Amino acid sequence: MVLASRDVETLNLISDEINSNGGSSIAVKTDVTSLDSCNNMIKESMRAFGKIDSLILNAGISMWARFDKITDISLFHKINEINYQGSVNCVYASIDELKKNNGQIVAITTAQALMGFPNASAYSASKHALHGFLETLQMELGNTISVSNVYLGWIKGTNLRANALGPNGEKIGDSHHKHSSRAIDIDSCTTKIVQGIEKNKKTIYIPSFLRFIPVAKLFFRKWLFRKINKVTSQEER
Repeated sequence: MVLASRDVETLNLISDEINSNGGSSIAVKTDVTSLDSCNNMIKESMRAFGKIDSLILNAGISMWARFDKITDISLFHKINEINYQGSVNCVYASIDELKKNNGQIVAITTAQALMGFPNASAYSASKHALHGFLETLQMELGNTISVSNVYLGWIKGTNLRANALGPNGEKIGDSHHKHSSRAIDIDSCTTKIVQGIEKNKKTIYIPSFLRFIPVAKLFFRKWLFRKINKVTSQEER
């Protein structure tokens, strides 16, 4: 297993734990917004293990601000650069090796890839872009690689909300709102993700009721929009 992010110190701790428990892991400092950095990550992966079976796209940054309250529009660029272009860079760097091994791409994405959400215009747009990109890959390369999407709701136990960008383009930090009872615990979430990947599922919904969004959006659009607005407003309390 290759662990990649900018925080190599934390990665080393996780990698050491994996190795001490009988696994095999390396940590590679990687900035997904840099294609050179992604190429280096693949180079180090090949040097250590000789092949690439799976690529898990998990890098991301969120936001919490209504569009008309945004004072720094550059947050759109920041979010897109990580959530969309960062994933494209990783896929581009690894696609030849993935094709050789009939590999798998797993995108850790969100319900906001399926529809827009209040307070998340840039985030939702970046996830829609990633969804379209991966769907195109499925059409173009479906005989050589597989693509799986993990659609998540709100997850508690991470720093994603504290690191979310506010209207001024800065992290909202300690001022972030608390998760409601709708949020899924991180340990339960990761267990479901691993189980889905092992079964080679093309779509994984956590929680499972998210699977109804595409149908509800098609046939009950107004009701769904009212529901999402209500739920999001409750998350702000």
